[in-house]
Amino acid sequence: MTERFTPRRTPPEGMPPRLRSRTIYTGTIRATTRSFLYGIGFDDEEIERPHVAVVHTGGEMSPCNLNLAVQAQHAKTGVYAGGGAPHECPVVSVSDGLSMAHSGMRFSLISRELIADSVEATVRGHQFDGIFGIGGCDKNLPGLMMGAVRCNVPAVVMHGGATIPGRLDGKDRNVVDTYEAIGGVLAGTVERAELDALSHACLPTAGSCPGQFTANTMGMVAEALGLAPIGSAMMPAVYSQRAAVARRAGKALVAAIERDWPRARDIVTLTALENACALVAATGGSTNAALHLPAIANEAGIAFGLPEIETIFARTPLIANLQPGGRYLARDLDAIGGTGIIIRELIAGGFIDGDALTYTGRSLAEETAGAPAPDGEIVRPCSDPISPTGGLIVLRGNLCPDGAVLKVAGLKTLVHRGKARVFDGEEACQTAVQNRRYEEGDVIVIRNEGPKGGPGMREMLGITALLYGQGMGEKVALLTDGRFSGATRGLCIGYAGPEAAAGGPLALLKDGDIVAIDARPGHATIQVELTDEELRARAAASPSTWSAPKGGLLEKYAACVGPAWRGAVTHSGNVDWPRDEEPTL
Repeated sequence: MTERFTPRRTPPEGMPPRLRSRTIYTGTIRATTRSFLYGIGFDDEEIERPHVAVVHTGGEMSPCNLNLAVQAQHAKTGVYAGGGAPHECPVVSVSDGLSMAHSGMRFSLISRELIADSVEATVRGHQFDGIFGIGGCDKNLPGLMMGAVRCNVPAVVMHGGATIPGRLDGKDRNVVDTYEAIGGVLAGTVERAELDALSHACLPTAGSCPGQFTANTMGMVAEALGLAPIGSAMMPAVYSQRAAVARRAGKALVAAIERDWPRARDIVTLTALENACALVAATGGSTNAALHLPAIANEAGIAFGLPEIETIFARTPLIANLQPGGRYLARDLDAIGGTGIIIRELIAGGFIDGDALTYTGRSLAEETAGAPAPDGEIVRPCSDPISPTGGLIVLRGNLCPDGAVLKVAGLKTLVHRGKARVFDGEEACQTAVQNRRYEEGDVIVIRNEGPKGGPGMREMLGITALLYGQGMGEKVALLTDGRFSGATRGLCIGYAGPEAAAGGPLALLKDGDIVAIDARPGHATIQVELTDEELRARAAASPSTWSAPKGGLLEKYAACVGPAWRGAVTHSGNVDWPRDEEPTL
């Protein structure tokens, strides 16, 4: 993949090119377009300002999305105060929380592509000059970042923030406690009344799940990439300070538009992607980052997939003590200074390049210069890490030649060998787990859940939470070509490639095959104890029976989605957007 766009480290010399938005209102031929802008409520002076799409995924789909439209109003105020003309542009969102553990989850990862496509269609269709994105749930943020990089205009992409944890029996509680209590009820170790109390208490406010799960991980990624205000990701969704942060970012965005620098691809470079990956490793972030970072890179025409990610995971220390592998939540990190603490410490340790550019035109080091030092409990110094290698690891072997991803943060067991218990699809496995039709030591395998095979690459938090609730979280292993939630913990290996539907070795596994897993640093292997000859013989004797779905969005997605190790993307990347000529009439 070649990078046609050359990032600019400094503002371009001379006058910036004319605003793209002039295309829609300049000249006699655009008189009716001006009428539509008057109809929105703009006057003649405002029409000639930079036009900014304030794109958000707000709505009543879930608590993650609930107050994003309100936050968008503050972003609009900042854009207007900075001299821009803001346009509120809501786009689609699918809630992972409400689509969990049923067929609706097939549409979660697809929604990432729909969001990116919607950003492109909205921004290019209306010739907007910049993008201010605000997202809440797991696929919102990567989708918005993908769209911003694809359009390559000045952009800010900000996490809408996490919920406040609930309180029950004097303890903080969050939605993962409720998931795992379901397994406890099924195992007979938790009373139904306790589960009901948790269900009522665990999610008391608007915002995404409060641990270092996918939404918060990708909020941090936006900061490390240089697309978001430092400190914004960990600030809870209901905190009033978010309004001022959004207003300041809106003003800075208009300034970037007026000088035509920096644009999204000036910011999202290979260095920035490496920085973001290091932050994920240092915080024990979501395994889904290994899917989203390559997808964002694809939009910039940068080759950045699982091989590059595993190198960074292996060289970066784990320094943040965050759930699910650790103890603390987003609110706790925000209280001591937010993401800037971690970024500044990683810059000092040589794990992040502080010269990387941010949307303000300042470097990442400059933006985090005022961050506090690590407190030693929530964030440790690089000289005294929780682990010398990151909280995630990539495993390879004859079972996953293209790699698979495991979160090791918080794991006590890094070596496992057991019999395969094979299921075709999540539903069959969930039924078996609910009824305890597995044994301690098993390697539970869920196949045909990859990007194409699902289609849609469902995540398996429901099953992993059941296993923990049954007291079997680290007594079995779970392997899938599907995904895991950022809230997943345990010996849960996902994103296995090639996926079964694409002819990967998972398709050849049988019940009773011995699978060996070694996730110790320097090992990172996953093998089925079969010879190459046996695997070839099975492949010859068992042609694939997978078939694509017919009709609707799933048919279109299965036809064009790529492999997980490249981000499960649906187009070739690096879209050029030439400017239109001035109208002659």
